[in-house]
Amino acid sequence: MTTQDIINSAEEHLIHTYNRYQIVLDKGDGVYLYDTDGKKYLDFGAGIAVFALGYNNKEFNDAVKAQVDKLVHTSNYFYNEPAAKAAKAVTEAAGMDRVFFTNSGTEAIEGAIKLAKKYAYLKSGSTDHEIIAMKNSFHGRSLGALAVTGNKHYQEAFGPMIPGIRFADFNDLDSVKALVNDKTCAIIFETVQGEGGVYPAKPEFLKGVRELCDEKGILLILDEIQCGMGRTGSMFAYQQYGVKPDIVTAAKAIACGLPLGAFMATEEVAKALVPGDHGSTYGGNPLATAACVKVFELYEKQQVLENVKKVGAYLAQQLDKVVEDYDIVKERRGAGLMQGLELTMPAGGAAKECIDNGLIIFTAGANILRFVPPLVITEANVDEAVIKLRAALDNLSK
Repeated sequence: MTTQDIINSAEEHLIHTYNRYQIVLDKGDGVYLYDTDGKKYLDFGAGIAVFALGYNNKEFNDAVKAQVDKLVHTSNYFYNEPAAKAAKAVTEAAGMDRVFFTNSGTEAIEGAIKLAKKYAYLKSGSTDHEIIAMKNSFHGRSLGALAVTGNKHYQEAFGPMIPGIRFADFNDLDSVKALVNDKTCAIIFETVQGEGGVYPAKPEFLKGVRELCDEKGILLILDEIQCGMGRTGSMFAYQQYGVKPDIVTAAKAIACGLPLGAFMATEEVAKALVPGDHGSTYGGNPLATAACVKVFELYEKQQVLENVKKVGAYLAQQLDKVVEDYDIVKERRGAGLMQGLELTMPAGGAAKECIDNGLIIFTAGANILRFVPPLVITEANVDEAVIKLRAALDNLSK
């Protein structure tokens, strides 16, 4: 099939929920992707913060292939070794006690909400508990995750939402305190808001919410689906704040492309769920968890966190220079290899210009360019990306 044949076939048969670039990606190697016409792209999107180890990593590929030949799926009525190893790796990395494996980040949020509600139910016997979420947040597109997503645009056609969700202002502790009442069972937010514009939580905010939760007997749920798994320089972003949540969600880079998500909790909270309360046919299957195990091994072997700290600081420095040099760029913000540039115009045009120049980059919100590359990029890759970015901004500044 030609490139256009593939696009035409997809447009004919897929439900149109994405406005796709007119590109058919064919293969990847390292931090580069190639389309079916042979064009090379430097990837600073990583499949939306997923492919942390880059493409065609032989050790990762070999581990996945070996598991395919051994056992792909059974069911959760039985144990399997990869899931047991993955559970140990991810809970130890997060400082949590127990984990439930899902197929996606959205499902992880659903499970976290259910766990918080069940925990509150066991404490009080009532089912009218409320959850405080944040405006400008994004937690997923299923109905539960959508209900705690603080953006009316995503919600308006799919109401009514589940009741008992109240929205505070991110990084405004007083606005959270104003919503707390006797029915509040949990507070949920992203440690670094992603889709909402790449806004890290301020230390005083995160620590203040933790103290508030401790004082009121409320659970703290941190969504680390995008900012976790090393993207900000620690395995989970909250670890840089000296704060520990009661429940944390993860996905994206946890299995570097295979469908896997997770919600983790402390022992006290986790024991609220008992057989029959929650389940997943595919969640934690041997193939996805074998990939997860190898991801953790390669993070350590390749010193991924150290690379994120070093190259993330360099990326921030180079983007700060871009802010200085272009009137159409207002601000840089972010942490590690999760960075955003706020423009004075819609970011879609800039993203397309970058892609035309061979740099894959995504947007976040209306006017943010989002940089979430593989965590193995080098300073030389940053230099190449910035050259392509500047060429795009030059065009837009004419």
